[in-house]
Amino acid sequence: MITQFRNIGLIGRVDSEPVRESVRALVELLARRDVSIVLEEDTSRALASHDFQVATRHLIGEVCDMVIVVGGDGSLLGAARDLAQHDVPVLGINRGKLGFLTDIAPDDIENGVSKVLDGHYDIESRFLLETELERDGVCIDQSDAFNDVVLHSGQAPKMLSFELYIEGQFVYSQRSDGLIVSTPTGSTAYSLSGGGPIMHPRLDAIVLVPMFPHTLSSRPLVIDANSEIKIMVAENNPTSPRVSCDGQVNIGVQPGDVLHIRKKQRKFKLIHPEGHEFYETCRDKLGWGAHFIDD
Repeated sequence: MITQFRNIGLIGRVDSEPVRESVRALVELLARRDVSIVLEEDTSRALASHDFQVATRHLIGEVCDMVIVVGGDGSLLGAARDLAQHDVPVLGINRGKLGFLTDIAPDDIENGVSKVLDGHYDIESRFLLETELERDGVCIDQSDAFNDVVLHSGQAPKMLSFELYIEGQFVYSQRSDGLIVSTPTGSTAYSLSGGGPIMHPRLDAIVLVPMFPHTLSSRPLVIDANSEIKIMVAENNPTSPRVSCDGQVNIGVQPGDVLHIRKKQRKFKLIHPEGHEFYETCRDKLGWGAHFIDD
């Protein structure tokens, strides 16, 4: 069967031998399917010698019909931030520990990827968050996040003081270790560890999870995803806090800075093998109970 994906990009963490094995297996499979292979420039080092096209992540997003990411959820998070603007769908091969976002197991590459190439797949559109750091009225830094934006004190066990505004309305002032602002995708990650709710990926919502707040009444808050979020870092903070995006991008913050967070307009397309179920993934990854009543 001729696949609709004619130009396929490969991205993998080449510092890992298991990842290199999976990249080589993918190359063999895709070569048999007679598709054009584009290797991300760092990933190309996984192959001793080859004559495939090599490109930056930016270019891969422009020229490919699909990108396959080999690694853990962290690898896919990085790819999501880089590729969302290009509208290219991404398929994940799990070489990490959990694999909430990377669906296909290493021993199922032949079967799983072949089914996707044959047209047996589903595509989910998931949104990212974009954040801007403002200092003295000027934007000094910005980044995107697929899972979450986290404001934290930068030092343990120091507490952080800040004010939260949503849609221009004052919500509360708080002293805590920080605040997690999470997408539905990120609700099963750091937000979950902080006591936040699990949100279905199709929800158009954002959850704000206080981190060890200095009050028993502070609880996670779920808001409309189109809300504008503003966090004002109090001038009297004795330390320099930090903002973390997906735990991979870190931005230094100073007392008096203002953080703006909003939903990114361009969405990320995530490919799942046909029949993928979110609740089945939760049962598998989170240890939820299976059936105990026989049908």
